[in-house]
Amino acid sequence: MDLKNKKVLVIGLARSGKAAIKVLDLLGAEITLSDSKKIENQDDLDFLASHSVEITDQSMEVFERDFDLVIKNPGVPFRTPMIRRLEERNIPIITEIELAFQAAKPQHYIAVTGTNGKTTTTTLVYNILAEAFGDKAHLCGNIGTPLCDIVIDAGLMENEGHYIALEISNFQLINIDRFRPDAAVIINLTPDHVDFMGSLDAYYKSKTEVYRNMTDSDVFILNSDDTLVKEYTDRYPVKCSVQSFSIENDDADNYIKDGYICIKGEKVLPVECVRIVGKHNLQNVIIAVSLAKAVGVSNEIISKAVSAFTGVEHRIEFVREINGVKYYNDSKGTNTDATITALKAFDKGVILLVGGFEKGLAMDEVKKNLGCVKKVIGFGACGKRLVDDLVGSDGIVVTTLDEALDEANKIAKTGDTVLLSPTTSSFDQYTCFEERGEHFKKLVNSI
Repeated sequence: MDLKNKKVLVIGLARSGKAAIKVLDLLGAEITLSDSKKIENQDDLDFLASHSVEITDQSMEVFERDFDLVIKNPGVPFRTPMIRRLEERNIPIITEIELAFQAAKPQHYIAVTGTNGKTTTTTLVYNILAEAFGDKAHLCGNIGTPLCDIVIDAGLMENEGHYIALEISNFQLINIDRFRPDAAVIINLTPDHVDFMGSLDAYYKSKTEVYRNMTDSDVFILNSDDTLVKEYTDRYPVKCSVQSFSIENDDADNYIKDGYICIKGEKVLPVECVRIVGKHNLQNVIIAVSLAKAVGVSNEIISKAVSAFTGVEHRIEFVREINGVKYYNDSKGTNTDATITALKAFDKGVILLVGGFEKGLAMDEVKKNLGCVKKVIGFGACGKRLVDDLVGSDGIVVTTLDEALDEANKIAKTGDTVLLSPTTSSFDQYTCFEERGEHFKKLVNSI
């Protein structure tokens, strides 16, 4: 990737913007940062100065300037006037992931996208790869570590043949160009990110970008249990090799039968090795096993890694039991389907904490799954709307998560469960779902 003395605009800093700047600096680019923060409010002035970055605002004059390339932070909406103006001027726009892919030597990318289950599946894929390939295995992407950081830290501009478990969101897929994984999956498709994408069709279509550049030697893992995945892969055909999977029946390529996860007819893993609970996690495991087999990992290594895997932080994570009341952190429940999955893990006595940034998602399906719920407490920007839609006047509405937990503690009795599963993102009061989850755990542990 030749960016020597090329003018590159980075829109939005945050983690991915900083990581992109490090790679761009190594490639000799002339870097300009356009950020919504005023210069005097930047927390990273020393970092930016050390990489010779020019800092600008986001006024339209900036986007009339001549740039050879633009790196857009995935959190920056792609339908804004500034992005449209760059597109009108035919200035290439890519993401940090695309930059890393083009800057690095050839590697083995295993890409995981979908609405729910990405983090659990990607983490398990990484654990298997780490067992098989040691320090040549890496975990990154939407899960928290930018791919550009891995490119630098692992020397991937000089070394090839590493194995990268990459959680990739639709935000990161929108502006890919050449990115091509060796193996990929769309775990599932359920309503999400309508506020960002403009429509569900645009959201679902964006997920299909994960396989756009894949060829015959690559493997796409197809969820034959998900009608929307089937609809969109039919509408936007997969051109590489396809392996279907199912946890409902055994007429797919990869399935569960006689107590084993079977890959293309071979018994690979006893189901009894799976330590994470729930039907949704069984799906995550069969996907991870399918992806691992697609890149040549042995059954023995897969069995060892899966047997040791106990789940991920912020996803139906047990925090503490106090006086017979159990507290669970499901801050990663940022859409309705994720919350429904969490509710299905409990039988009764759930005090459900919901709320956060208003994404406009309908609560109809969540409402159908409130059989185990004792009380709904709403907080944050959309807390009142969620409570109104779910239980009306039977719910409680507060402003902050602290207040929501206080109300839950007043109600909770021995045998009850306090479950933070917000149904929406955290951006009204937190920078990310991780921060929200850490805050909840801190509150619980201070009781």
